[in-house]
Amino acid sequence: MGTSQDDFAAFYDATWRRTVACAYAVLGDLGAAEEAAQEAYTKAWPRWTKLASYDDPGAWVRQVATRGAISGWRRRRTATRHLSAAGPPESAPPPDENTVALVAALKQLPEAQRRALVLHHLAGFSVADIATSERCPEGTVKARLARGRAALVPLLGGTPNGETTHA
Repeated sequence: MGTSQDDFAAFYDATWRRTVACAYAVLGDLGAAEEAAQEAYTKAWPRWTKLASYDDPGAWVRQVATRGAISGWRRRRTATRHLSAAGPPESAPPPDENTVALVAALKQLPEAQRRALVLHHLAGFSVADIATSERCPEGTVKARLARGRAALVPLLGGTPNGETTHA
């Protein structure tokens, strides 16, 4: 007799197509049906010892996949209704030349400095919040901010004392 993992793999291979077919019948979208089936097998694996004793464990998986497909379909239908009722979003104006210059300058910085500057100055995160999300000490975030600001000055046409060059 094989291992539980081998048994589950054989079960998966034997029932996959039928499970996808059931989800596909509900959704009419093969990609979404495959996702629903995969989610059902993901839920089946931790329960495999118990499911293996069922007369038809495939029926359990197909039921989970079909319910997941229906639930996902309902969520997408509700979202579509809300989006169509709200109408299209307002179009955003094109970025001004200062924004274009800032983005171009930020692209020239090391990634860690760029993230710190954007999160702090544009997204409004505190130094402590950035340190938590970056998994580093607050002093490291402060150093990245200082180095990033210093590196931006010449890239944006300024001088270290704050004067703007008119080149």
